[in-house]
Amino acid sequence: MNEAVRLFVTGGTFDKEYDEIHGTLDFADTHLPEMLAMARSRVDVRIQTLMMVDSLEMTDADRALIANHCRAASESCIVITHGTDTIVDTARVLAEQVTGKTVVLTGAMIPIAFGSSDGLFNLGGAITAVQVLPPGVHITMNGRIFPWDNVRKNRETGVFEELRND
Repeated sequence: MNEAVRLFVTGGTFDKEYDEIHGTLDFADTHLPEMLAMARSRVDVRIQTLMMVDSLEMTDADRALIANHCRAASESCIVITHGTDTIVDTARVLAEQVTGKTVVLTGAMIPIAFGSSDGLFNLGGAITAVQVLPPGVHITMNGRIFPWDNVRKNRETGVFEELRND
């Protein structure tokens, strides 16, 4: 497959940086171009930043904007970087509003700027998965692919897991 992949950036832990002055995690700019270069990706990935927000602060209007961009994208393969706390909520909206495209959402538990992030691995997994999965909405984290409606973030372990085994 040689089709381009559209990558929408929405923020989340993926792109947070530590603000030493205020002792907080904040957003500056996306790290995705450097991550793709570091990973030596050979996929035609077209990056577009839609927003830089913590997913706990994401609104219905933000989710509608993401869905609108997915529908309008000329690419049929779409990866979305997203905060892990409400990734399933956004996936639900996309499943209701976007058809005929393969959409894969992914996130990170540790900011890429920290160096020990799972983000690079998750990004690579998402870019690979979006090229081979059937149309629909999926979430990929830590080497696993989940249908959007059969996954949850276990807040006690920090791991994404299936809701049920079908």
